[in-house]
Amino acid sequence: MDRTVVAYVIYLVVSIALTVWVARTLSRNGRIFLADVLRGNEKLADAVNHLLVVGFYLVNLGFVALYLSGDETIEDTRGVFEALSTKLGVVLLVLGAMHLGNVYVLNRIRRRGIMEREQVPPVGPQEWISPAAGA
Repeated sequence: MDRTVVAYVIYLVVSIALTVWVARTLSRNGRIFLADVLRGNEKLADAVNHLLVVGFYLVNLGFVALYLSGDETIEDTRGVFEALSTKLGVVLLVLGAMHLGNVYVLNRIRRRGIMEREQVPPVGPQEWISPAAGA
């Protein structure tokens, strides 16, 4: 088997495994975070979490597929390792950027929810005072 094909197969297996692992980690821990952000609405938290995971898979697996092809033929075993390290390094950077992007968006949603909760007074008004006539 051609070394280039071996490098492609290893790249795909490792990249897909990393993508699945990161997506599951985000899903498991992100659900708890979303439930807090959405004030305990479990169904909505599950739905948003699922949509985020699907988007994460689409973007990352699309990138992995687009980044698969290479312009050069791999001649020796050293070339296999060099090509794999470059390709997997870029995939890891993209996964990290996507993870940080997800955390940033979730944190913004959480902050907005906290701000909305703070705007509502803890106790409703007990009486009304009419405005002063001279003011």
